[in-house]
Amino acid sequence: MLDITTLQNQSCQPLAPNSQAMLIPTIESYLSVLPAWQAGFDYKSIERKILFKNHYQVMAFLNALAFISHEQDHHAEVCYGYNHVSLRLITHSAKGVTLNDMIMAAKINQLRPV
Repeated sequence: MLDITTLQNQSCQPLAPNSQAMLIPTIESYLSVLPAWQAGFDYKSIERKILFKNHYQVMAFLNALAFISHEQDHHAEVCYGYNHVSLRLITHSAKGVTLNDMIMAAKINQLRPV
């Protein structure tokens, strides 16, 4: 059974050449266990917006995110402002969403639960 803890305990893995993105039903299945994440345009990415109390919290979150991204060698597209962060995960080599994106989303949810 798919659950967020299983994803949080996995690590991103290098993809084989010509790896394919997940199909929409698979993406939706994973998103059902990833609170606050949603499919991006045409299911080519997954996205989440997080609100914070102040800029200090935003920067602390971004520093923790940088550590995890480096550790997993999988990086989110990030846009931030005074009290918010918008995240977008996509595996560019697969031209869409892969298991690595779902793993990163689960790890990000550990940093900032819903």
